[in-house]
Amino acid sequence: MSIEISIITINYNGLEDTCALIETIPFNENLEVIVVDNASNNQEADTIAQRYHQVKVIKSEQNLGFAGGNNLGIQAAQGKYLLLINNDTIIKEFNIQALIGRMESSPAIGIVCPKIRFAWGNYPIQYTGYSRLSRVTARNHAIGCNEEDHGQYEIAHPTPYAHGAAMMIRRDAIEKVGLMPECYFLYYEELDWSIMFTRAGYQIWYEPKCTIYHKESQSTGQGSPLRTYYLTRNRLLLVQRNPQEFNKTLAYIYLICIVALRDILKYTFSARLDLLKATILGLWDFIFKRNTSINSKH
Repeated sequence: MSIEISIITINYNGLEDTCALIETIPFNENLEVIVVDNASNNQEADTIAQRYHQVKVIKSEQNLGFAGGNNLGIQAAQGKYLLLINNDTIIKEFNIQALIGRMESSPAIGIVCPKIRFAWGNYPIQYTGYSRLSRVTARNHAIGCNEEDHGQYEIAHPTPYAHGAAMMIRRDAIEKVGLMPECYFLYYEELDWSIMFTRAGYQIWYEPKCTIYHKESQSTGQGSPLRTYYLTRNRLLLVQRNPQEFNKTLAYIYLICIVALRDILKYTFSARLDLLKATILGLWDFIFKRNTSINSKH
């Protein structure tokens, strides 16, 4: 029997979270689960393979980042539909069939995202779709983020961008559009990929009948040199790669002369030399087309 759904997640020194996610998946003959281990410490890939014989574990010898890890999983997957999902998520009610139903409602739909709620407190909303990126600031917002869920976002609708924490993709659409761009390593790659899908004529939808719970804290990564570096570099990279989506000149002026300069001054006066260095390095690597290796916890 052919595989209908391939669930792909990335593990990087996150054994406990990855195992917790796997435990919420009801395995059956129409479904496969793929864990891509991004060169974790302590033989975590071997531990997962030993605990869950029904899981396909792919070991990467180096940390390939979010896009690179997912692309390894995509290339190994057999399913008609691929669900890329963060390892720090939980599927409380396994209703991903709703995502397939939305996908099959139109051949124009290439990606479907579930409702995403934070897995803490009263489970506030994280994502029910995205607003459009500003043509100058390259910023947008997740609709409903941090709101309590009172059923106010229960209507499925198209959205400009998918959320990287959980997105189901049609396999034949990937074959047409291409794999996720690996030049970002961390942050913004799913936005660029969404633009690639839209440019190829596909729609991206939000489907509220499926909910994923995300353990990510609002404070995760805040004040991190890793985050600072990639946000500085990758916002500029997104503008460079997608000039039709942005006013390229104004976006560069805003991101370099306002945002980056503001951050440099802020980190200088607050004596956050690690963040100052990360900001300058992000600018430097973008301008000179370098890709500095920074240890990632992703």
